[in-house]
Amino acid sequence: MDRKPRTEKSPKGRPERDGELAPITAMMSSRLMVLANLLKRGALLRYKRLAGLSSVEFGLVASLGRRKPMSVIRLADAVGLDKGQISRALAELVSRKLVAKSANPLDNREVLVSLTRSGLAAHDAIVAGARERNQRLLEQLGEAEVTLLLDHIDRLTDRAAEMLDAERDLG
Repeated sequence: MDRKPRTEKSPKGRPERDGELAPITAMMSSRLMVLANLLKRGALLRYKRLAGLSSVEFGLVASLGRRKPMSVIRLADAVGLDKGQISRALAELVSRKLVAKSANPLDNREVLVSLTRSGLAAHDAIVAGARERNQRLLEQLGEAEVTLLLDHIDRLTDRAAEMLDAERDLG
């Protein structure tokens, strides 16, 4: 028996474009990852140009933001990196006077980190750049479309978190 391989079409996709894609590439999750990666690469180039920050440094400056000082462990959790990667990047940021370290007054074994005045300026440049990029990305959509898109993204994010929890429970 000759069988033709089944081709899955992505729901509500672009059939003329989907036929050119591998089945997994046509899936919504793959498309979102491509979009996220393009946005991340563009952002990293911009923040390197504006503030001279590497991707890890950018993540640290963005996470520290205008918050009270936080522990290195909490910062590592916030950015999803191990303490070693964080320590190396923090050392560079401290040497460039973008981050300050201090002992936790409640537990002198713990180091707290925060942005310096220069670090806050870098953070503000990142935020301004992010706002401008966000506006440029969404300017082709109407207000109702943006609201609907963000609602869908939130719902998909909630479902993806549930799916991740389910995978963790299985493994």
